[in-house]
Amino acid sequence: MASLRDTLNNLARDYAIAWSSGDANAVAEFFTSDGQITINRGDPIVGRAAIADMARGFHSDFPDLEVRCDMLRWAGPHAIFVWTLEGHHARTGNAVITRGWEEWELDAEYKIRSSLGWFDADDHQRQIDGA
Repeated sequence: MASLRDTLNNLARDYAIAWSSGDANAVAEFFTSDGQITINRGDPIVGRAAIADMARGFHSDFPDLEVRCDMLRWAGPHAIFVWTLEGHHARTGNAVITRGWEEWELDAEYKIRSSLGWFDADDHQRQIDGA
């Protein structure tokens, strides 16, 4: 039986791999059926179908998207997934490197119930624009 550390590290690794795969449904499968993600205090995106649509948008914007897990911390059913996103924007062709994190609330099966995501949207847009 895997330790909690191994289980959560594998979860973070596999979540980053799913984002990098271009398969939006693979990203959504990490969430509970009624799971939600909120990015930079925006409106919550609720349910696997909506989460897959959101991921599909990132994949469309960055066809060569790569997400890496930089760090993971946890306490009980809560975890912080620190990530780096890299890719070339589909419209501008500009290289973008964005760093951020997600604060997860996990269920007993290690599915994400809730994710609060954060990144510097202004810097992200400046890179897209090539400014």
